[in-house]
Amino acid sequence: MRYPFAEAELRWQKYWDDKKVHKTDLSDLEKAIYCLVMFIYPSGAKLHCGHWYNYGPTDSWARFKKLQGYNVFEPMGYDAFGLPAENYAIQTGIHPKDSTLTNIDDIRVQLKRMGCMYDWDAELMTCAPEYYKWNQWLFLQLYKKGLAYRKNAPVNWCPSCNTVLANEQVQSDGTCERCGTPVIQKALTQWFFKITEYADELLEGLKKIDWPDKTKHMQENWIGRSYGAEAKFKLADHDDVIDIYTTRPDTLFGATYMVLSPEHPLVEKITTDENKHAVEEYQKSVQSLSEIDRTSTAKEKTGIFTGAYAINPVNDEKIPIWIADYVLMTYGTGAIMAVPGQDERDWEFAEKFDLPIIQTVQPPDGFEGKAYLGDGPAINSSFLDGLDVTDAKAKIINWLEDKGIGESKVNYRLRDWLISRQRYWGTPIPIVYCESCGEVPVPEDQLPVELPYDVDFKPDGGSPLASNKEFVNTSCPTCGEPAKRDVDTMDTFVDSSWYYLRYLDPGYSEGAFNKSLGESWTPVNMYVGGAEHATMHLLYARFVHKFIRDLGLVSSDEPFQKLIHQGTITNNGVKMSKSKGNVVNPDDFIKDYGSDVFRMYLMFMGPYELGGDWSDKGIVGVDRFVQRVYSLVEKHEGLSKNVKAKTQYDIQLLNGYEQNLYRKVNQTLSKYEVEIEHFRFNTAVAALMELMNELTKDIDNSSDELKLYALERLITMLAPLAPHLGEEAWQILGYKETLFENPVWFSVDEKAMVEDTVTIVVQVMGKVRAKLELPKDSDENIVKVAAFENENVKLHTEGKQVIKEIYVQNKIYNIVAK
Repeated sequence: MRYPFAEAELRWQKYWDDKKVHKTDLSDLEKAIYCLVMFIYPSGAKLHCGHWYNYGPTDSWARFKKLQGYNVFEPMGYDAFGLPAENYAIQTGIHPKDSTLTNIDDIRVQLKRMGCMYDWDAELMTCAPEYYKWNQWLFLQLYKKGLAYRKNAPVNWCPSCNTVLANEQVQSDGTCERCGTPVIQKALTQWFFKITEYADELLEGLKKIDWPDKTKHMQENWIGRSYGAEAKFKLADHDDVIDIYTTRPDTLFGATYMVLSPEHPLVEKITTDENKHAVEEYQKSVQSLSEIDRTSTAKEKTGIFTGAYAINPVNDEKIPIWIADYVLMTYGTGAIMAVPGQDERDWEFAEKFDLPIIQTVQPPDGFEGKAYLGDGPAINSSFLDGLDVTDAKAKIINWLEDKGIGESKVNYRLRDWLISRQRYWGTPIPIVYCESCGEVPVPEDQLPVELPYDVDFKPDGGSPLASNKEFVNTSCPTCGEPAKRDVDTMDTFVDSSWYYLRYLDPGYSEGAFNKSLGESWTPVNMYVGGAEHATMHLLYARFVHKFIRDLGLVSSDEPFQKLIHQGTITNNGVKMSKSKGNVVNPDDFIKDYGSDVFRMYLMFMGPYELGGDWSDKGIVGVDRFVQRVYSLVEKHEGLSKNVKAKTQYDIQLLNGYEQNLYRKVNQTLSKYEVEIEHFRFNTAVAALMELMNELTKDIDNSSDELKLYALERLITMLAPLAPHLGEEAWQILGYKETLFENPVWFSVDEKAMVEDTVTIVVQVMGKVRAKLELPKDSDENIVKVAAFENENVKLHTEGKQVIKEIYVQNKIYNIVAK
């Protein structure tokens, strides 16, 4: 009989639901594990292969830990705010709230069909007022501490999405990470979170967490801490001073010109009349360029001379001041000293505009490049000459500090987190603007500031909330006079920056989360999700967690102790997408094979962190394996009622078949534990398939006790990977209690792992030609194959006729040939 997956899976899902088998007792902390996947955005496309590949294997790891006796908390929820629902409303007229809630209902059904052990009592959705109220509370706490602030700044603007993007949301080619449209620069007054306040701690914390090295390196580079100096350059014909930051203060003697950002406030003041028009035209020409465009090393260098000059503080030389787009107002001081002798970009600029080039570090003999970037003795640098770069840096910084014209400085590439969005479907910013009182935070007892339902979704670049006058017009919390609400909403990464804390008690009303549970259950032990979030969600969540810690609400320093990234499932080598028409619909395969087979096949495709290529043929092989397991277990229905298996056996007292079976079961169990623990699901599945082959050969020649011993372990290893089948097989074997209600895990018999081997001598015509290390009592056919595969034996038998073969067990294999 074939495994009736359709009936069995629904029956077990209902049983788990009705009995609340997956409800976690959060008061039991003895062996607590918090296992979490990045929650799902409830789009109209519902669950696809990528979700399955993220959620199914992670649940298998969680189930494995549960069977081992751990108290596992595995929740699920919905990252429900965001652009797609709003764009869908613009296209169809269906309100974002309505489409999102419908999608959540559909996705919940799909998630339950996966058979994951989610604690559904912990379910949450970020678009609910009882959730986003606490986003607003978090904003107010940051505001009180001076870590939420508003300023006018050039921002990344997506003309298609009609909203601001954080730097992290602009792709390396300068396009919007959501829609692929080229991003432009636009000056707007926006809200920022001061993540830079935590830059050092964000860097140091990376040493304490078990994350992929690549992800940690990405965060290190994004934060971009550098050590150098700030120096003051006086202007030749003005009283002003230009501050510059440099990581190479040792090259000050080679500074032959200066470059200001086109947005630098001094540009207008110092530009001479004859250069004014050209400078203004240049400023206009760079307004639409993104930071990525401006700083690209491949881009041709452009710039304009202001007509003004600065004085190099180390040699009193007059040097020209230019403006150029590759200098950013948002990094350092918005001004640089240009040292073309030791900087390739400065060299290219100087070469193009015929500016002086002075080398300040002696290149090695044979160096044929332009700017020399390496170490060497200082040259053309007065009192620094002869010093290596490190010593020269230290000496010039001391000199600058003694003269009062500079100081040692640490700088960061990281910018503050821009959280304002000119969209509707997000958390309203809890600020009102009063003519008398100015910027006023909404009192905490008036939260949440709820999203109104009635808004105009025209994508005109303005905030849709501005169209609802009832929402906009309010009274000032301070003076009671008429005031207006902020009409922007928060970046949806705010929603996901602390959700793992809310899962612990999603109905909690006394605060953002239950402090006692947050203290006990963080950091999250295992967090699984896409590597694309390295410098966005994963960085923001670390910042917010540290801030929450500083509020005294948790004591842990990090939100996620261990992080795993899943790979990508492709179809014929190409990433799946609706536009390519190569999306595999999980529902079709669940209908034909069941969710266990679909889950196991995804795990069997390849290393989890790499993903794999979809193949219909491959899933047939996994289905065949499942059917073989089911048939074998069904053949031994009720076996546990008739016999009891020991926890260990003396392998020497077993017959040959039983020894092979006993040894293979324990070898598989040992390998399985290591592979599952490290998310190597493909090799764990392969090990079970190998074990199944051994069972097929040896089980009929074994005692009922050994049969039960082997089947119990096969089923418990199978259960995390195929939970419905695991439960079904356990019951068929005769157990009344279910596996996941009463977890069972068996220990490995280490003594059975050791295979007794013997050295078998191979003789050809009476001469020793090989010595084979083989298991004791090996079958003659096994010895023969090993002998004739040996290169030396081949050499002395090829072209000859084998007349006779004599095998003395465990000792000698004699070959007579002529």
